[in-house]
Amino acid sequence: MSKGKLFPSTITVQGVDIRLTSKNEEPFVSLTDIAGKYGEAKTMIQNWMRTRSTVEFLGVWEMMNCPNTFNRVEFETLKNESGSNRFALSPKKWIETVNAKGMVSKMGRYGSGTSAHIEIAAEFASWLDPVFKLYVFQELNRLKSDEAKQKNLEWNVNRIITKANFQIHSEAVKKHLVPPRVKNTKAEGYIFANEADILNVSLFGMTAKQWRIQNPELEGNIRDHATIEQLVVLSNLQSLNAKLMEWGSDEEQRLEILNNTAIEQMQIFTMSSTIKQLPGGKKKLKKGK
Repeated sequence: MSKGKLFPSTITVQGVDIRLTSKNEEPFVSLTDIAGKYGEAKTMIQNWMRTRSTVEFLGVWEMMNCPNTFNRVEFETLKNESGSNRFALSPKKWIETVNAKGMVSKMGRYGSGTSAHIEIAAEFASWLDPVFKLYVFQELNRLKSDEAKQKNLEWNVNRIITKANFQIHSEAVKKHLVPPRVKNTKAEGYIFANEADILNVSLFGMTAKQWRIQNPELEGNIRDHATIEQLVVLSNLQSLNAKLMEWGSDEEQRLEILNNTAIEQMQIFTMSSTIKQLPGGKKKLKKGK
């Protein structure tokens, strides 16, 4: 790794070299390198992309970040076809069909294979192995921290983990929980706040207001003070809650499922030998009640 230069560069995670590049000053991570730890990279990436949840995720990311260039008509066609046994999708087909900007597929010294924006790379790594995803982001955080010390930059990779899934969660709330009569009113805000607190209670064991009362001296909110392990789990809970809303689960059912999932995943992280090697990996973490 060249000192003082984040891109292009390489990080090594569990013996795997992962290339980093940039596109329009945004960080891109090699999916090919990440996938290589688990098998034939091309096959692993295409298996991930053929699922409906992945197609929906990629589509929302493009709509959030590139609304003026994204081909929504072609996206709807791909989304409707996704999930079937005959459906197949490659990075090249995705990029060319919908004019995607969040993924790059090319040959070259720093970009051979497929790379994707860091938010998309996080989703892919989570699909492969949540523990490996955590280790990758811990190394990215360390790398950026080193650069920030040299250039006085501010960059928090931890919150990137939850940023992309936040929009998917918000869209699910709008679609499945907000009645048309209360859209763009205070009541809509209350619904969003309640859903945020369902996630907070599931993971942290308290609402945002309860945390504020208990921690009046701290700046920010409960998620600003979460560990990287908790943020990884929160990202997963956002996706899960969106699906539970789609499936018609009521609030009590969702809270129970989300809480059990949070406890299970935090236990996996806590017991993992990989996590114990990370700075702060042995911190006591709050679980949902």
